[in-house]
Amino acid sequence: MATICQMTPETRIDPSTIDLSDVEFWRQPWSYREAAFATLRREAPISFYDEPVIEGTSIELPRGAGYYALTRHRDVASASRHPDIFLSGPGAVSQMDLPPEMVEYFSGMISTDNPKHARLRRIVSNAFNPRNVQSVEDSIERVADQVLTRAMANGTGDFVTDIAAPFPLEIICTMMGVPPSEYATVLKCSNIILSAGDPELVPEGTDPILAFLEAGGTLTAIMEELGAYRREHPIDDITSALVNAEIESEKLTQQELASFFVLLVTAGNETTRTAIAHALNAFREFPDQQRRWADDFEGLAKTATDEIVRWASPVIWMRRTLAQDHTLSGFDLKAGDKVLLFYNSANRDEDVFENPYEFDLARTPNEHYGFGAPGPHFCLGAHLARREITVMWRELLRRSPGVHATGAPSQLASSFVNGIKHLPYSF
Repeated sequence: MATICQMTPETRIDPSTIDLSDVEFWRQPWSYREAAFATLRREAPISFYDEPVIEGTSIELPRGAGYYALTRHRDVASASRHPDIFLSGPGAVSQMDLPPEMVEYFSGMISTDNPKHARLRRIVSNAFNPRNVQSVEDSIERVADQVLTRAMANGTGDFVTDIAAPFPLEIICTMMGVPPSEYATVLKCSNIILSAGDPELVPEGTDPILAFLEAGGTLTAIMEELGAYRREHPIDDITSALVNAEIESEKLTQQELASFFVLLVTAGNETTRTAIAHALNAFREFPDQQRRWADDFEGLAKTATDEIVRWASPVIWMRRTLAQDHTLSGFDLKAGDKVLLFYNSANRDEDVFENPYEFDLARTPNEHYGFGAPGPHFCLGAHLARREITVMWRELLRRSPGVHATGAPSQLASSFVNGIKHLPYSF
């Protein structure tokens, strides 16, 4: 398998052979994918694709007119800064137009527009008051210590399953008050929801849509039970704050609480997991950067964390739908058109980043879109994710400055999450 250091963006790939809706494209090595997006930025920065066909499901899903891919940094930024034109409400995480109840069920707040989006964000933000934020900050340090102590004792040799996956998951579960007995279930369900049908996570012969719905239903049931209990027995956790918060006579509904939980344990967990894993893989190719950070951790911590997120680009794209006709960079879009904002491509844009294919922990400026582009949908958990990445790598480099990947990573076959399923490592 080609690795990150083998990116050859100067290699031209015929744009007519690039199909961003074909799962086989996303099974290609990163080097091929990077070359394809570099070609699109140069030759077809706004390009059209038919919607994907989901195979192996008995559930009929509507197949619409297709979508446009935005691959340049400036176009992604422009769409994000005009939420009145580029809508999220019709669905932000699917190329297809799903039933409204399914959109709300699985993506909640990120698939809403104002005034609903502002209301939800206001209620959720209020739950993260200084006391709750401090509690979460304390849990990051504690969970990092527990995860690393466990990993160093067991030494199974898979960085993702030992460290990168359990760390953010346990923080989110602790934050929400989910009992440890449910951690394995939450991890399994979040993996399925973000799997894009990867056969390792959704075995062949399994209906991928049914597996997706069942996983969401399991997570919803966990939060419904916990939310009902916390309404009557509140404690100092985020769930208690969410179910009992009342802002200007507004409260979260049970469905909104469940959708927020699904969002947290998928997007919130996966972003941090993917970034931490990509960092170790990047250090395999750029060992000088690891030595540099180990020698001056605090001096590089802020820029290093953002470079890790830029490099990993954990969430590959988000969708928007045109509310009206609009011309973007000279390209005419029509009301109802769907566009995908490819953050991974924006994060390698040669017009914005000097030497974008170099992993530079001191990179500044670094206007990456690893947490989304500026606008009302910028990641609510960006601060938490940055803190998690910083704490984990501080502890890793303090305990084992020579920690390293011992082999190539196993890529997740997904167009949505730039995931690493497995990465062999040694302390």
